[in-house]
Amino acid sequence: MYNRIIWNDILKSKVITLTTMIFVASAAMLVSLAAILVFNLSGSLDTLMKNAKTPHFMQMHSGEIDTVRLESFAEQNSNINNYQVVEFLNIDSAQFKLGDNSLANSIQDNGLSVQNEKFDYLLGLNGNIIHVSDGEIYVPITYMRDNTTKIGDKAIISGKEFIVAGFLRDSTMNSSLSSSKRFLISTNDFAEIKDLGSIEYLIEFRLKDYSAIGEFEAAYTSAGLEANGPTLTYTLFKTMNAISDGMMIAVILLVSALVVAIAFISIRFTLLAKIEDDYREIGVMKAIGIHLSDIKKIYLAKYAAIAATGSILGFIISLMFQGILLENLRLFMGKSENSSFAIVLGIIGILIVFLAIVAYVNGVLKRFRKISVAEAIRFGTSQEKKVIAKRFSLVRNKLYSTNIFLGIKDVFTRKRLYATMLMVLVISAFIIIVPQNLYNTISEKSFIQYMGIGNYDLRIQTNTAYKINDIVKTIDSDSAISKYAVMTTKTFKVLTSNGSEENIKVELGDHSAFPIAYSVGRAPAAENEISLSSINADELGKEVGDVMKLVIEGREKDLRVSGIYSDVTNGGKTAKALFSDNTTSVMWTIICVEFSDKSLVDSKVLGYSDKFDFAKTSDIDEFVSQTLGSTISSVQKASFAAIAVALIITVIVTLLFMKMLIAKDRYSIAIMKALGFTNSDIRTQYTSRSVFVLIVGIILGTLLANTLGEVLASALIASFGASTFSFTVNPLTAYFLSPMMMLVAVLFATKLGTSDAGQINISDNIKE
Repeated sequence: MYNRIIWNDILKSKVITLTTMIFVASAAMLVSLAAILVFNLSGSLDTLMKNAKTPHFMQMHSGEIDTVRLESFAEQNSNINNYQVVEFLNIDSAQFKLGDNSLANSIQDNGLSVQNEKFDYLLGLNGNIIHVSDGEIYVPITYMRDNTTKIGDKAIISGKEFIVAGFLRDSTMNSSLSSSKRFLISTNDFAEIKDLGSIEYLIEFRLKDYSAIGEFEAAYTSAGLEANGPTLTYTLFKTMNAISDGMMIAVILLVSALVVAIAFISIRFTLLAKIEDDYREIGVMKAIGIHLSDIKKIYLAKYAAIAATGSILGFIISLMFQGILLENLRLFMGKSENSSFAIVLGIIGILIVFLAIVAYVNGVLKRFRKISVAEAIRFGTSQEKKVIAKRFSLVRNKLYSTNIFLGIKDVFTRKRLYATMLMVLVISAFIIIVPQNLYNTISEKSFIQYMGIGNYDLRIQTNTAYKINDIVKTIDSDSAISKYAVMTTKTFKVLTSNGSEENIKVELGDHSAFPIAYSVGRAPAAENEISLSSINADELGKEVGDVMKLVIEGREKDLRVSGIYSDVTNGGKTAKALFSDNTTSVMWTIICVEFSDKSLVDSKVLGYSDKFDFAKTSDIDEFVSQTLGSTISSVQKASFAAIAVALIITVIVTLLFMKMLIAKDRYSIAIMKALGFTNSDIRTQYTSRSVFVLIVGIILGTLLANTLGEVLASALIASFGASTFSFTVNPLTAYFLSPMMMLVAVLFATKLGTSDAGQINISDNIKE
């Protein structure tokens, strides 16, 4: 009997049943998809780093190296499981030609390497260790992703020809945030081409106990071993590999949580609308003695069936979409060894959604106890208490037409009823605006200020210290340059609170020329001041105002911390200061340049690249694009998906709400018709209600997006070192296009939802 009743009821209310199922399917799809993506990201990353045997500690070093001393240190330290020194042949990017494309404009330090013997293996796309033959070259996967080259192309590097035999995954340098990229060639080819570039050493360790990494770093520094370059750890490699897809997944998780919340609100809409439709029948069933639990079972069984069908449908759709969203992840990291468990996690996710919906519906059905038999049989609808909006008098109204006035007044009269729709519209506006603002922020040129880099037009980076004066003289005589600054990075010893020494990389120069964003404090303004990156400040336990000791020119010097800033360069462990030093060797120098005429940037990049072929010259826009391009692309995809989801939600919820209102207001509509109001008048009233609620919803949603949304985005951005953060809002999209899209969606849904108002018969709905 239940099956027949449920089936007949579904056939009778096909639209409401379908829309409810769509909401359940959307919520289930996003929850399942988020679970699958999170598990795959974690699993693929673990598989990549396990197969590659990623170093726990890597010290990049340029210059002379004492391998005997390193060997002795490795033998004496009981926590070292394995150790190796890897040669990285750094070659000017302009000397790389892959197929028809040159890497002259690449901001990466492109270089050649051979396959490692002990760990830090370079893997093929099948996840296996690559064995390369003479004359072959394996190219970093990033150059496959951007269609720079393909298998079979001829590669020419410093005049030597190779054949592109395949592409490699590099667990330490895969990420676009990594400033270096390794090409793999054979040992014989490496020996032949070795003199055509500069050797940089990768000093790598695998530890027996990674939890003691801090103690190991301190031991390495105290031993005074080679450290002329960035220091990187296993945790940092993992973070950099996960950032691009991780941010996209984080946006999907946020949208999932909000869609689930809206799904529950929408189920409440449909359930209340259905109860309103069946109000008289419910009263009759109570009158003839049918138990309340039996009445509830009919509705609960129906919504359980809808929830089950919607959950299964959502799960199937999530499986269809997972391939697109996992494409980038699988390309750079490969498949997870336990990918089948991701499906199980997705199933668990939809089961949770199903059980939560059933429990929620059961809670909403408790309102049956409040239904009056006499009221239900007499009026056929609930008689809600209305608050009289005394200030809204039709006689005093001179601003709006009568229909618009009556519509807006009804919103104020039944505030609790419209609060539910308002809540959905606020969340929908939030879903649209936050991912857009996040995308606009990280794609803006000014975002580099959160990366520890000033806002300028061109950067020239070189490790050749004795040629810096040549560059400076040329820049000084260039009338097109409005401002420039020379930033020199050196390594110093810093004394920690426990008396041990650590290495710290300090960028010396005028930091007021191209200021960066500080989360706390300011840039150093005196020679006894220093500012720290947030990661360095955390590891050293320093705050603004604290004093730290640096060894400068052989003497200890106290420096006061003036500020803390975000940085994602050089492992996020940097510092900035003004003091002078003439004894410590230069690691690298960056010359920052600003032009008075921005249109000259491209030609100047080419000119300086040709003139200073020993340096890396790049347009800062290109630098940001190549560094964050993959991350920006992922967030853009997520923002487009969020817009589509929010608009669909807006249409469906508005449609359901209007249908519920029409069912609830049958008596009122019949009265208005009897008084001479036309169907067009009634539609105008309902349209004015929905548009008024939408305007309030957009205002509140925008405020929420720019406050709570910014906090959530800050937490996400902070995961890769950018602790200071504020949204860059595009007014055109945030304050015009987004509201217009929502307005069109609401008007469309309102027109559909109020179409039944014209079919309400006066005689059938007006009772004594």
